[in-house]
Amino acid sequence: MKKNRLGSSELMVGEIGLGCMSLGTDVNPAVALIHEALDHGVNLLDTADLYDAGRNEEIVGQAIKGRRDQVIVATKVGNRRIQGQEGWAWDPSKAYIKQAVHDSLKRLQTDYIDLYQLHGGTIEDPMEETIEAFEELKQEGLIRYYGISSIRPNVIREYVRRAQIVSVMNQYSLVDRRAEEEVLPLLEQKGISVIARGPVASGVLADSGAAKVDKGYLDYTPAELHSIRETLGRYVTDGRSLTQTAIRYALSHPAVAAVVPGASSREQLLHNIAASASAPLTTAEIQQIKESNPANLYKQHR
Repeated sequence: MKKNRLGSSELMVGEIGLGCMSLGTDVNPAVALIHEALDHGVNLLDTADLYDAGRNEEIVGQAIKGRRDQVIVATKVGNRRIQGQEGWAWDPSKAYIKQAVHDSLKRLQTDYIDLYQLHGGTIEDPMEETIEAFEELKQEGLIRYYGISSIRPNVIREYVRRAQIVSVMNQYSLVDRRAEEEVLPLLEQKGISVIARGPVASGVLADSGAAKVDKGYLDYTPAELHSIRETLGRYVTDGRSLTQTAIRYALSHPAVAAVVPGASSREQLLHNIAASASAPLTTAEIQQIKESNPANLYKQHR
């Protein structure tokens, strides 16, 4: 699998990683799926303390035992469970981040995290304090690098300006092109990599996703989504399925170092990974796909 450098870091990530959120909580099949991914060249595993109240990190930790040197572990922080209350509260404070990292390390059964990501963020956050926490964790050797997971241009812009982030995780696909107008060009200019989540748009752009279209996606009507699937289908080849074409679209932007599609079955996982061996979209194909899309995507969904 092709590997790309993550921003200015020393991390070389396979262009197709594994978004672990969809693994579920049944340990044995989840661990087996991660092992299958690693056996086929995946080295980027993305999880979060939020997923299944930490259970997802525990599963990832169990799966990487004995294989830690093969894996780039990315996890996230910022959502805090408050005892006696339902759900999670947003807490980007230095005190919480420096506490939460130890909980994640314990669940992951490792003594360092390769990429620690702020899991969201608002413009009202105490950013200097947040950044200080990540910088101290680097100095302490508990994390190697840090980034942010966000779709908010104003927040991303501030972290680009103030912090030494190496990556931004951003929702990006043919049907969610919000990042193309400002975020992706900015990050490309600054040498900060994008980790693209949702490249097949919750299955809407997958080979088996026709049924999901009728439920809609973002502000799209089912008719628009069917039209987009039809357009994308024109660029399917003998060696590149609809799913793989959608993944190649997300990978086509030079700012994108990796995509992290989820998988809940071995078949789905291997099909996603096979996109790495499929032919990249040509510049002409990318332009034609964009031009034939009926919606002004960035403006409509900003």
